[in-house]
Amino acid sequence: MQARILMVQGTSSDAGKSAVVTGLCRYYKRKGQRVAPFKPQNMALNSAVTVDGGEIGRAQVVQAQACGLAPHTDMNPVLLKPNSDKTAQIILQGKAVKNLSAKGYHAYKAQVMPVVLDSFQRLQTQYQYVIVEGAGSPAEINLRDSDVANMGFAEAVDCPVILVADIERGGVFAQLVGTLDLLSQSEQDRILGFVINRFRGDVEILQPGIDWLEQRTGKPVFGVLPYLHNLYLESEDSVAVSQETLTESDFNIVVPRFPRMSNHTDFDALRLQSGVNIQFVYSAEEMDKADLIILAGSKSVRDDLAWLKDNGWATAIQRHLRYGGKVMGLCGGYQMLGEWIHDPLGIEGGAGSSEGLGLLEMQTQLTDHKQLKQVTGTFKQGGSAFSGYEIHAGVSEGAALNSAVLVMESGELEGAVSNDGQVLGTYVHGIFDQAEACLQLLTWAGLADELEVIDKSALAEQGIEWVADTLEEYLDMQKLERCMQAFTSK
Repeated sequence: MQARILMVQGTSSDAGKSAVVTGLCRYYKRKGQRVAPFKPQNMALNSAVTVDGGEIGRAQVVQAQACGLAPHTDMNPVLLKPNSDKTAQIILQGKAVKNLSAKGYHAYKAQVMPVVLDSFQRLQTQYQYVIVEGAGSPAEINLRDSDVANMGFAEAVDCPVILVADIERGGVFAQLVGTLDLLSQSEQDRILGFVINRFRGDVEILQPGIDWLEQRTGKPVFGVLPYLHNLYLESEDSVAVSQETLTESDFNIVVPRFPRMSNHTDFDALRLQSGVNIQFVYSAEEMDKADLIILAGSKSVRDDLAWLKDNGWATAIQRHLRYGGKVMGLCGGYQMLGEWIHDPLGIEGGAGSSEGLGLLEMQTQLTDHKQLKQVTGTFKQGGSAFSGYEIHAGVSEGAALNSAVLVMESGELEGAVSNDGQVLGTYVHGIFDQAEACLQLLTWAGLADELEVIDKSALAEQGIEWVADTLEEYLDMQKLERCMQAFTSK
């Protein structure tokens, strides 16, 4: 028996597709159904490692959690990770295959759709429901001739669609009607109805507009979802970083905001922690008081290293260290702390070498083999447990590695700390997510106050439950089920 399929598309990026899919996944799991998420194509610099050793977008990891599943590469068979404004790394079923320009990828899509359908068909035979997330908007008519992310996929598998619009952006009825009008007749026919997201206020005031929309389109509004204040769900987009004002009383962390910063979800646990401020800053001249500077991961390490120097950060970091501050590097940021980064094959751009910040006695060579693995272990000093994942195309060597930070479960040593203890680096993403590990790192960085550290995994579970509760309360799920059944029976 094949799964029932429902696709969630949006009138724009960040309309709320990911959250709606997450909520639907948990809703059907609560009903005792075997359910899985699926996103044909994702473009994001935030990614995660799956149980089968591949790389997918983080939104699908959250959705897998909502389903009670371990994330798998079949849930997001195509991941595009931008290297620059014009090129992206193409990851198919978890493995990097090549770098292409936008035009090159457009021509390459004929080879992508079979990969998408291969993954989808496996899920379709294993689960009772598959909830599919679109990407961007289906009304991007310049991309329709080779679309694999929205209606191109929906047409290929003949599945029904609901359309989500964000009322916070304004013009919600124009969003929905305009999107619908730009679709072909067959595409319009597969849209079951609409969901209006992030509404504030009295829904009765909106009702005349809803009545007009339903009469104008002949399609129902399944519900109006309220704005959920302080909802925590991981973001898949590297630009979705909030700014905070640094204060004198709290422990202040500054993160230089690289143009190609990746996996900013590394900082979610810190952002959620009371008593800790975190600020993402472009220019070193904008930096206020800092107790800790963290260099994040990067999709183009040598380019972001050049940006770092051009924007005054090398000098600012040296000054910060002279005054006794601490500096930490994660993944690409860890590589920048060394003496040299070599890219002889041009893995992340033009071939060549770049001089690092010289804060750790090591060198890194980028290779065409990307390290993808989930890891667990303990801190070498202090013994706190940690877990996380590695995603990097570099091998680091040098005397600094003799002063390791972590001991993997396998016994392998990882990371490096300087002789004076002021500089620390690791390849492990997600290292702040466990309360015990987070507390040890903050203590190393100089936070003297006792903190009740946030349990990020528990908070993520609360967010999933809240979204599912909201969908149950505000969406007419019985009407949606009837429309799904009518579509599949036609």
